[in-house]
Amino acid sequence: MTAPPRSVPPAGTHGGDGAAVAAALGLDPSHVVDLSASLNPVAPDPGPVVRAAIDAGALGRYPDPSAAHAALVGAMDVEPERLLLTNGGAEAITVLAGLIGGRVEEPEFSLHPRGGPDEPLWRSNPHNPSGLLAPPGARAGVWDEAFYPLAAGKWTRGDTGVPVVGSLTKLFACPGLRIGYLLADPETVSRARVAQPAWSVNGLAAAALPVLLEGADLPGWRAAIADLRSELTTLLDAHGLEPQPSDVNYVLCARAPGLRERLAPHGVVVRDCASFGLPGQARVAVPGPAGLERLAQALERSAP
Repeated sequence: MTAPPRSVPPAGTHGGDGAAVAAALGLDPSHVVDLSASLNPVAPDPGPVVRAAIDAGALGRYPDPSAAHAALVGAMDVEPERLLLTNGGAEAITVLAGLIGGRVEEPEFSLHPRGGPDEPLWRSNPHNPSGLLAPPGARAGVWDEAFYPLAAGKWTRGDTGVPVVGSLTKLFACPGLRIGYLLADPETVSRARVAQPAWSVNGLAAAALPVLLEGADLPGWRAAIADLRSELTTLLDAHGLEPQPSDVNYVLCARAPGLRERLAPHGVVVRDCASFGLPGQARVAVPGPAGLERLAQALERSAP
């Protein structure tokens, strides 16, 4: 009996679908280029740092984030009492939203709170999914700066009195490690710390972060990503996908109906933007040179 043809699974809410697509289509996950997850394409391989943390015994003791906290405080040049490490940017969002609520102006990142009109306005900067930096005079009740260092080449915009949530797993291309932060006034940080579960930042993340920060090159990464983004935009434009201007490590394609389904059988996954309320559009992460070549091949092979 002939097995039924395998189909591409529906897009998830947050991207990062490479493993699910590989499993559904019978592909080797290590050979799938996951451009639905927007990670830093020029970050050094974090594997050696994590393996060193394991060798140093980080798995055999309860995590102590104090050294990691001090390292990030130094890198960002902020007061220690204004910074809280979290289990990825997702926990920073969840904890802060539980304290102050929030609302958005669509389209916006799906994890941000969708509250009433009198609650603080949450904005991603650069905007997700468009990739554009907010203009200098723009205001928000909360800034999500998960991608800001890669777009601006510095840690934060520095709005006085406005809480910021951030994600280091995107910056260092290690989403499985789960480490983010909340930057806010000391009272808000203190309340967030009370609301945060015990041992929220795992031992591997706590041990790895100081070393990862030593290798951070925000201005250099910004410049390298800009060059790679230009190559990606040229490729997408050549295939009629109408790539939009972007300041960061992903590009929104305004004319991309069915693109995810077309590319997935060829081992390339992009972010379907229907969950943003943008059907027929797709967000494509900026890849390195090898990933760009794989994308080019997939676009050629899947051309209608």
